[in-house]
Amino acid sequence: MKVVVLTGAGISAESGIKTFRDDNGLWEGHRIEEVATPEAFERNPDLVYQFYNMRRAQLKDPQLRPNDGHLALSRMEEALGDDFTLITQNVDNLHERAGNQRVWHMHGELQKIRCLQSGECFFWDQDLDAKTPHPNGLSSKLRPDIVWFGEIPHHLDESDQVLREADYFLCAGTSGVVYPAAGFVQLTPSTCHKVEFNLSETAISPLFDETVTGPTGQTLPLWIDDFLKRL
Repeated sequence: MKVVVLTGAGISAESGIKTFRDDNGLWEGHRIEEVATPEAFERNPDLVYQFYNMRRAQLKDPQLRPNDGHLALSRMEEALGDDFTLITQNVDNLHERAGNQRVWHMHGELQKIRCLQSGECFFWDQDLDAKTPHPNGLSSKLRPDIVWFGEIPHHLDESDQVLREADYFLCAGTSGVVYPAAGFVQLTPSTCHKVEFNLSETAISPLFDETVTGPTGQTLPLWIDDFLKRL
């Protein structure tokens, strides 16, 4: 029984993670082009460093913790082992803090930095700027390990493979408008049972066998616990 789960910003928002994107499309008062593209980093690296330092610092908030939706996905992985795969569009560490280990971060991770010369990534939970010493003593520049607009998401090949072999596909807390993730449901086989969890229906809801509306912190535990009882 192979299960693939895709999560988006909605599940993290229920834990208090700021989405940083408001109704007019600005991120903390900045246009995407100012803080979330490779060109922005070349043009004004200090601003980009500052923006992601703020986001990274939020993960240290003692009030921030995984919600019941995260914990339910951890129970699911514990029961299924290697037959479970969690693909997330989120860059926070809440899935890992809940106990999930098989997590693929499509858009990178706030608590990782990347060497522009070697491509090597390092765990990092402090502020980062142009003067931060390279962990390996190199002179090359460091950047947040975040997939910016115009860059290719991580784990696409592996995701394609597990999606095509899935018996169940769960999609939780994602808007259904950002590709390639919005197209994942169409990669699953016709025999795969597809379930969407969201506050309301989305543009891709007709592609699912079930759409469960409501906070994912409430709906995911109910559905997953029932699923595990039937295993």
